[in-house]
Amino acid sequence: MKLLSFKYDGKTLFGPKVKKEEAVWDVQKIAEAVGVQHFPTSIAEGVAGGMDFVEKIRDLCEQAITHEDVDAFKYSYDTIEWLSPIPRTPKNVLCVGKNYADHASEMGGEGAPEKMMIFTKAHTAIAADEQKLSVHENVTNQLDYEGELAVVIGKGGRNIPKQLAYDIVFGYTIANDLTARDLQAERKQFFLGKTLDGSCPLGPYIVTKDEIPNPHNLSIVTKVNDDVRQNGNTGSMIIPIDEIIAELSKFVTLEPGDVILTGTPAGVGKAMDPPSYLKAGDTVKVSVEGIGTLVNYFE
Repeated sequence: MKLLSFKYDGKTLFGPKVKKEEAVWDVQKIAEAVGVQHFPTSIAEGVAGGMDFVEKIRDLCEQAITHEDVDAFKYSYDTIEWLSPIPRTPKNVLCVGKNYADHASEMGGEGAPEKMMIFTKAHTAIAADEQKLSVHENVTNQLDYEGELAVVIGKGGRNIPKQLAYDIVFGYTIANDLTARDLQAERKQFFLGKTLDGSCPLGPYIVTKDEIPNPHNLSIVTKVNDDVRQNGNTGSMIIPIDEIIAELSKFVTLEPGDVILTGTPAGVGKAMDPPSYLKAGDTVKVSVEGIGTLVNYFE
């Protein structure tokens, strides 16, 4: 199931993509119409329910199809404002650095780290599909892109064994880990260079884990103005998702709605000769197989 968050008629809503249509179901409206009470009002509220939450949504959509007001329960994409599937995470977005050997190599230095590298992005960095984003020319002239697969946590927990890690995964989405390279270098730490407002677009959907049984065989392609810059595969991750979850949860309790960025393959702007950073007027598209394409415009 592909789930999205959106605004319609001034209201913040969520629902699944309508099969074979460029439209979304308003599951809250369906729930009200069929008498279901206390239904979650957002994806973030529902993910702790895992696949039970997904099955409830499927049941509502099946009831909507046979309802006399079926057309009133769905909105075409051209009438909605896209939001990040998780507009605000419980804590900072968690990010794995240098998790592809080819990217670690292109960035120079010592290459892939011996232990998992973790940094974070503030919730104010979260942005949506189709959103216009600033290049932040007042603080940087080296804004770079990093297309990534992102993991959305369901029920969460602490000290999750590796063999149970996928039990707490709700689904997957696409991220662009936008980075101010000059700030990253000057400040000798990642946070300011990684957490500029709008520097973590997520979307367009969360695809539930039942539709992606193997998250380690997905292509990742990043285009800048239709020029292919990154062309990798999640199978090249140094640390796979189950190990990331197991290791992270030793140190921090993972909560429903947490988002983990899993690293980027080679091809970032900093590594080009000469380096090629984002500028006003650019369009960046990050595509992950089985999920879709995350699109942002820079100004």
